[in-house]
Amino acid sequence: MTLATWTDLVYLVAAVGFIYALKGLSSPRHARRGNLVGAAAAALAIAFTFSNPALRSSGTNLVLAIVAMVVGAAIAVPTARLVKMTAMPQMVAIFNGVGGGAAALISLTVFLIEDPGKPAVYRIGEVLFGVLVGCVSFSGSAIAFAKLQELMTGRPVTYPGQQVINALVGLAILGLALATLVTGSTPLLVVMAVLALALGVIFVLPIGGADVPVLISLLNAFTGLAVAASGFTLNSNLLIVAGTLVGASGILLTRMMSQAMGRSLPNILFSAFGSVVTAGGGADGSGETRPVKAGTPEDIGVLLAYARKVVIVPGYGLAVAQAQHTIRELADLLTDKGVEVFYAIHPVAGRMPGHMNVLLAEANVPYDELKEMDEANPEMSTADVALVVGANDTVNPAAQTSPGSPIYGMPIIHADQAEHVIFLKRSMRPGFAGIDNELLFDPKTTLLFGDAKDSLTKLVNVVKSS
Repeated sequence: MTLATWTDLVYLVAAVGFIYALKGLSSPRHARRGNLVGAAAAALAIAFTFSNPALRSSGTNLVLAIVAMVVGAAIAVPTARLVKMTAMPQMVAIFNGVGGGAAALISLTVFLIEDPGKPAVYRIGEVLFGVLVGCVSFSGSAIAFAKLQELMTGRPVTYPGQQVINALVGLAILGLALATLVTGSTPLLVVMAVLALALGVIFVLPIGGADVPVLISLLNAFTGLAVAASGFTLNSNLLIVAGTLVGASGILLTRMMSQAMGRSLPNILFSAFGSVVTAGGGADGSGETRPVKAGTPEDIGVLLAYARKVVIVPGYGLAVAQAQHTIRELADLLTDKGVEVFYAIHPVAGRMPGHMNVLLAEANVPYDELKEMDEANPEMSTADVALVVGANDTVNPAAQTSPGSPIYGMPIIHADQAEHVIFLKRSMRPGFAGIDNELLFDPKTTLLFGDAKDSLTKLVNVVKSS
């Protein structure tokens, strides 16, 4: 067989590996295997790319490619291995942005080195799409990273005339794209790329609060589409397949997460979620402080030890405290005492899709103890205790009872239906959406203040001695 045939065959094997990897990642039980298969398929494709005669015949290009890979690996490997679980969302955001930026640069570079004269219209269209979507993904992901890393406020950023400015930038990009399509002008393409970077910034600034996980998923889909476009530009079937898989899966995940929040995607992206909400005062918005019932580790530990069914509702605070191993130890102790225990996982708990699943998998929590929201809610009314650790917005009854609330209509985990509700919180500060939780003031709710890991450790000691 010719080298071209071997290349197509290897790329086909790699594409099948990517599809198998996505299938594996759809279940926590097979996610690790799927991740390894996907990595192996990518490594195979990259290694075989060096068989390309055009690359091997140019010593300069070969050296540049190797240097770029070494530098990238030197940055990415330690970053990925040393990153804390709480910083995983921003790492995903910045890595995703780098991918989008690379796709945009590839499309732009290929356009610059095309043969003299105006390229074919379809070639210009491929480049325009790759540059536009890649630049939006790059700058948008950078702002998402800054929000999550608290380099800037995580709340929505709004300003007078925002929608008008957004519309003008969008129209300018559309006009430049059409002009570039007709003329094949490189300067017009560069100006459009700059405006696309600006669009990514102003697109993400008004998004905040509980909408960040959806944003990350959408930007990931953008990067996939930009990679697919660069695949057309480079005549690479593998890039087309890989980019399309990422884009399609990202769009599907974004849609599923929007449905889980009970809101449409346009509402999430353009409503400036939480921009007029303040966290001060009581939950009723009156500005008055309302009393809550605080408990001791001893009382709560005994309640847990003698319960019949305990449902654990994890949230971002669990990740912040790095308490996943301690919560697993507590659950194991309760199980040994004959208590039925499972974890209720909300689709948008944490700050990225699947954040809680990854966090608990790190602590080797059995997969059959993880129940998604739709599976967990029917059992909440039969639970003796709902132990809420670091979650807030995902159990807030305002989503069901307060039409004026910005989270109204978002499906929640019905912790309020349990006989007793235990909240582990650092303080009375509201959740990521910036609103108070009426459940905190429910007579059957008991709060245990302090760092989640310290509080859980105290509960473990009490349960052991009970």
